[in-house]
Amino acid sequence: MASLPECEQALESLAERLADVPAHVRGKYVVSRTLACRVPDLDVVFLARLGDDGLEELRYEPGSGTAGAQVRLAAQSDDLLALIAGELSPPAAWATGRLKVEASVLDLLKLRTLL
Repeated sequence: MASLPECEQALESLAERLADVPAHVRGKYVVSRTLACRVPDLDVVFLARLGDDGLEELRYEPGSGTAGAQVRLAAQSDDLLALIAGELSPPAAWATGRLKVEASVLDLLKLRTLL
């Protein structure tokens, strides 16, 4: 099981990668959305806002509350690290139940293209 600091660091690296995407490309695919990523084995939820500048306001809260988020994800800590590192593909993780996603189809297509 990965630790809370490891997950936080991985998500911060993802935020940095998104910030490195050229603004004109990001502008085509980013629609301002609130995101929640639940990590059940750590009993924590990471929250952020995806906007014109990338992933912003990244923080975490104890528990499993994702109410109000427009895009909701859930994965165990080790799977989250593997997804962010590119060692586990999101479609394969979703198909095997290792990644749970609640979002509109349009949001999923845009996020997939951006990442």
